[in-house]
Amino acid sequence: MSFTKTASVEELQVIGRFESLRKILHSDQYIDHLKKPLAYWALPADRRLPLAFLGRTLEDLLRVPFAELSGTPGIGQKKISSFVKLLARAANTDPSDLPTETIELPAIIAQSGETNGKSVGGFSAASVSEVVWGQWRASVLKHGLGSEKLGRFAPTLRNMTRVIWSTQLEAYSQLSLSDIRSMKTHGEKRVRAILEVFHGIHVLTSSMGTQEHLVVRIVPTRIDRVEQWIGHALQTPSIPTTQELFTSVVEPLLEQIRNDATQQIANLAENRLGISAPITSVRQCARAMGLTRARVYQLLNEINDIMAVRWPNGRHQMYELREKLAEDIKQMEQPPDVIQFHAAVELLFPGNRRGAAGPLDQAMLGEDEEEVEVESVQATASQRKQLVEAQ
Repeated sequence: MSFTKTASVEELQVIGRFESLRKILHSDQYIDHLKKPLAYWALPADRRLPLAFLGRTLEDLLRVPFAELSGTPGIGQKKISSFVKLLARAANTDPSDLPTETIELPAIIAQSGETNGKSVGGFSAASVSEVVWGQWRASVLKHGLGSEKLGRFAPTLRNMTRVIWSTQLEAYSQLSLSDIRSMKTHGEKRVRAILEVFHGIHVLTSSMGTQEHLVVRIVPTRIDRVEQWIGHALQTPSIPTTQELFTSVVEPLLEQIRNDATQQIANLAENRLGISAPITSVRQCARAMGLTRARVYQLLNEINDIMAVRWPNGRHQMYELREKLAEDIKQMEQPPDVIQFHAAVELLFPGNRRGAAGPLDQAMLGEDEEEVEVESVQATASQRKQLVEAQ
């Protein structure tokens, strides 16, 4: 008997809450809210969602008597309570926070929760609703960032699938969150990485106004440091010291590689730059790491891919600085040692395709040159054999 009384009290509380929220949402300031489907306020971590209601607009739901809503097949006490919580979430959403663009939603969204929704730097993928996503993508569109690449703004590329590094933001800024989650190959890990990029941009730009004569550029922190220093160095008659080149160019770029790549790739970069030992050739790196040279070249290509997405103008700026240093050194009796800087240029923005020895490797091969040529011939013969067998 006591259980029945408790259930009745809970039901009365839910009904009272529903009627209160109905009055609030019918006020003039919430007119835009009423056009949105209930799913707009659902979060990935929500449980016991009233699936029968999610595709219906608030306007449609609020004109139906509570008794009729609670009598809907498949809607029990727990799902009615969840329904009222979503209405409360809508009522607590400031009308000015709603994006101006319309977001179309499917009638049903998945109930599966976020398996990796840990908050990092204020970001939690499990707390992103359609309304929040709408605000984030509106920030991207407002500031004209649609043509930028996802990988450029990611906290780290290690957590982002490589295939979407170069995907432009506009590929997702036109879609609802439900649309993205329903895309093939877009599991929770990939969706989380996308959301994290949009979140970072929104946090940075949401309170930023506009001025017609000014523009704000969003750049990875380490890349900005290097660009500013190179810009100053190109305008300065004097030549930088070896230490200045390391501190202002080599070191921050190496930090970027450590941030975005695996430990194996970071170790390879350090070996190629001579951080804790003399600069080593690809052959020497392969022997020290127990890898084939072909595998080392693959890892080096990954470094180049990282820099291509993180610093699109890097090749031009690094080459321009290299040319200036070369001209300045010609006029000096005791020029600074720039070998490490040249190694950094070759590592990050190689002039040749990976697999062909660069200038530094050619100078370091020495007695191994004949062996390299033999291996190259053997590789070519093997490729021909495979082609014949395939035919």
